[in-house]
Amino acid sequence: MNKQVSKQPPLDPSRVDTIEKFGGEIIALDPLGAQVRGIDLSCGTAPPPEVVDALEHEMASRGFIVFKNEHPLEPDDFLRASCWWGGRELHSTHGVHPATPGGNHHIFRLSNDRRHGIPGVGPQWHNDGSFNSDTFSHSGYHIIRPAEKGGGTYFAHQGAAYEALPEELKERWSRLSSVNSASGVVHPVVHEHPVSKAKCIWLHLGMTGAVIEKRPDEDGFRLLQADELAQLCHAYNDILNAGLENGYALAYEYRENDCVFIDNLAVAHRAAPEAHLPVEKQGLRIMHRSTVRGVQDLAPDFGLPQHLNIHGPSPFGDGVWQVGGTGFRWDEGARLQN
Repeated sequence: MNKQVSKQPPLDPSRVDTIEKFGGEIIALDPLGAQVRGIDLSCGTAPPPEVVDALEHEMASRGFIVFKNEHPLEPDDFLRASCWWGGRELHSTHGVHPATPGGNHHIFRLSNDRRHGIPGVGPQWHNDGSFNSDTFSHSGYHIIRPAEKGGGTYFAHQGAAYEALPEELKERWSRLSSVNSASGVVHPVVHEHPVSKAKCIWLHLGMTGAVIEKRPDEDGFRLLQADELAQLCHAYNDILNAGLENGYALAYEYRENDCVFIDNLAVAHRAAPEAHLPVEKQGLRIMHRSTVRGVQDLAPDFGLPQHLNIHGPSPFGDGVWQVGGTGFRWDEGARLQN
């Protein structure tokens, strides 16, 4: 795990006290996230509401929390704990790999060996469920088997990334909305987080079919042209990657039985390149992912509709209007996979 000076706020003392009174412990990770011990995810019941609320607010502030479990978790334990957050129920839209325990459709089983899970998922920065109007409020990652030679997940805080933008990009990106290449759902490129109230950037680098710009000095909208959209995607990729050196992103390496929950409106993530290396080089890696129903729509501004017919003609004239698959290919050298 890399070490930088964190640009995230420290843990809130009152929330720390609430968690400690329950018998738990929460420690800030550097530069973002927090580690939780002493709360048993396998006990079958959720902590008291005030403890869940404290943990959820720290997730919104610092992006994610990781539970360090002393004993292996059963799949049902992981899924039950996933429902402590956000919409409080699972919202699962993925395929089910044959090796998934019990064929449970709420488990998205990932691996660098296709015999054990779905390979190659999520190599570019993204947020889960961008094809939904409400997106997923939270996602969970339970490492079943960490690869012997590493291969974790990169997390970047999208509020801190917004603050790192030059003022002219803050203004321009606040007038942009993305169109999902699969569903046509429209999301703002800049939104206010519903819990922390921080302004956050948001763009799926493997599922964007178009970006709409609200014209700055007049009514109406326009589509970004191919060169403009490529420039936007590169700039988004660069500002999140910059967090690895500037204190708002990290490469998290899992340890056996780690259970990570992320606030899906606060942090973007991508698989570390090593996570997709073959078993012969890296060792076998297996992870289970869960996704939690959203609480509210991530709605665009300026009167734009939540959905557009991406399968039909563009309503905004010329520009990129790409349907299906991984959407607009912003970098011919980048490997894209949802």
